[in-house]
Amino acid sequence: MILIVAEKPSVARDIARVLGCRERGEGYLASKDHAVTWAVGHLVTLCEPDEIDPRYKKWRAEDLPILPDSLPTKVIPKTRAQFSVIKKLMQKPEVTRIICATDAGREGELIFRLIYEKAGSNKPFDRLWISSLTDAAIKEGFAQLKPGSAYDGLYQSALCRSQADWLVGMNASRAFTLKYDALLSVGRVQTPTLALLVKRAQEIRDFVSERFFTITADFGDYQGKWFDPKISDDRVNHRIPTKEQADAIVKAVAKQEARVREVTATPKREVSPQLFDLTSLQRDANRKLGFTAARTLKTAQALYETHKCITYPRTDSRYLPTDMIPRVAKTLDALAEPYATLAAGIPRKEGKLPFTPRIYNNEKVSDHHAILPTGKAPAPDKLTKDQSALYDLIARRLVAAFYPAFEFDQIRVVTEAENQAFKSTGRVVKELGWRLVEGMAKNQEEEQLPDVKVGETRQVKSAKAKEEATKPPSPHTDASLLYYMERPGALVEDEALQETLRKNGLGTPATRAAIIERLITVGYAARRGKAIVATEKGEKLIQVAPEEIASPEMTGRWEQALEEIAGGKMNPERFMAGIRRLTAFLVEAAQKETKPVQFEREQRGKGGRIRNTPAAKPLEGTQCPLCGKPVQESAKAFGCSDWKAGCRFTLWKNALLRAKGPMLNARIAKALLTQGQVQGSTGAIRLEEGKLLYFPAGAQQPSASISISYEAKTKGKTPAKPATATRKKAKAPEP
Repeated sequence: MILIVAEKPSVARDIARVLGCRERGEGYLASKDHAVTWAVGHLVTLCEPDEIDPRYKKWRAEDLPILPDSLPTKVIPKTRAQFSVIKKLMQKPEVTRIICATDAGREGELIFRLIYEKAGSNKPFDRLWISSLTDAAIKEGFAQLKPGSAYDGLYQSALCRSQADWLVGMNASRAFTLKYDALLSVGRVQTPTLALLVKRAQEIRDFVSERFFTITADFGDYQGKWFDPKISDDRVNHRIPTKEQADAIVKAVAKQEARVREVTATPKREVSPQLFDLTSLQRDANRKLGFTAARTLKTAQALYETHKCITYPRTDSRYLPTDMIPRVAKTLDALAEPYATLAAGIPRKEGKLPFTPRIYNNEKVSDHHAILPTGKAPAPDKLTKDQSALYDLIARRLVAAFYPAFEFDQIRVVTEAENQAFKSTGRVVKELGWRLVEGMAKNQEEEQLPDVKVGETRQVKSAKAKEEATKPPSPHTDASLLYYMERPGALVEDEALQETLRKNGLGTPATRAAIIERLITVGYAARRGKAIVATEKGEKLIQVAPEEIASPEMTGRWEQALEEIAGGKMNPERFMAGIRRLTAFLVEAAQKETKPVQFEREQRGKGGRIRNTPAAKPLEGTQCPLCGKPVQESAKAFGCSDWKAGCRFTLWKNALLRAKGPMLNARIAKALLTQGQVQGSTGAIRLEEGKLLYFPAGAQQPSASISISYEAKTKGKTPAKPATATRKKAKAPEP
């Protein structure tokens, strides 16, 4: 009998159906020749420090670094019953061979190998490597089994990754927690990812907004924007420094005759997009559907496992091998509407699909090829709204990849009035190409221009000046953070290292979503609408974390080394020796750290989530505008310390988020309470007569007017009477 071990029950059921295993046992399915069982994710994991030596149960600086000669494993208590099922099946005399059918990747390999070793099995095993769960793909996979030894390098890579994360994460987290008396989680991927968020927060704070004026002229059948022809940079040549200059130009050109001085048509060509890997799918789903990275991964896994309508989603490749050409043709022919009609529009030669190295490239296919729809069309009534939307992205991308380029003429018209130049832009589409499948981007919906000729005249119907301001960088979203996690080399100046990091990002496509969610869970980051921002705790951690753990360079080198181990090009012992040296360095760095940073103490419950809210602390140098008592800061707001007596003055930290304003922090709150207003790169905030007013940069009117909590819960007491104070409106620290 042959025993097949899958990673999940749903996958095991699919394999059992194909093999005809209909007999149900406790934790497995069987036939005369096969038994199919399953893990439930990881069944075996590395032991905790105190399970290696009881003295490590108490966290003590003198015990660090903890560097055992070997890291033993244990059966996870919650899933011990299923491990026992697999172990008994492996030890049955009638089982002569085993097939590893866990997910075809580094983590799937580790799941099986740890179970195999913990069960004490020495029976020969083969590897099932498939990228789709359709019946045809499963049958093909069984016809192409390879000996398990062919994947020994992948297992060593996975084991090294797991042990390295244990040594570095556990030791560094203990060292920094003990140093700062706060629960601090430090990791080789999550910490440099957090550094990306902190870097962006600092860029926003350091940004100095510049105010300027722009002028738009109406020529009747089209409009133009004033620009300085002497400045070639289109980003700045439309800016007028002062209102006086702008008003003078408006006055000069209004109602005057204008002449078309220049008309140019520049041919442009946008080739069709590449197929999706997981990261690019997550980024597109975030931009187009508003999905978080974790939501996209969960939805994609359901499309793969439950509905079997897409191929393996946890891939880092955007290419297909050339031997898939016939299969891709069959997949396109099997697509349901509306994709079938779109697929019929693909230009073919002698009935064959076009061949392009942007789609087919054997050298750029990793463990798995790009994400594709399978030949199985999903039943629309069986999919959730999220699943339908994500499948639509994947199906359209396959079709669009074979379409011709989007071609258009970029039209530029320069109109002159009273020696002042105005620019108008538009486009004339010549070949819609792949945009017919995926649609136009929002920023491509430009004004349609009339057919104007050089020398034609128009009258300036009106001209208007508008005050504007330069904007700081936008906070990260899932899409932008995933981009930099995939391409950390963009932030590194060393060209040789850029090449290394180009191949090896922060984490893997399969783990990046979990890393982002982990940062939020441990309190280092928070979601503000679609944005992801570093919290005060996250920023403080990056202040004290050594560059070696906070920089993407180190983890990029890790991923490169792990890739070399998987390919048999690096000795695992050499890699782990380097990890031990790094661990010792991080512990020493934490213990020697002298930066005056204080963290709030907190307790955490199950899963690492914050269980209790830190106690409120005084906001030094401030008084309640209602009763004059000190103001204090809590986790969510700034409020009167005399709230128990009935004073309900409250400034909620997130009061301005809906108006796309900043999160209120101690610096902003102190400025508002002492000076009445604060001016920064994102705009101005004022505290006036019971209202919090927010003026975006360049705006004359507030975009938000929030009533502050002045009302009292009397409980038989006389509420405090609102005080009227005259405050000096001086420039304060920026928000």
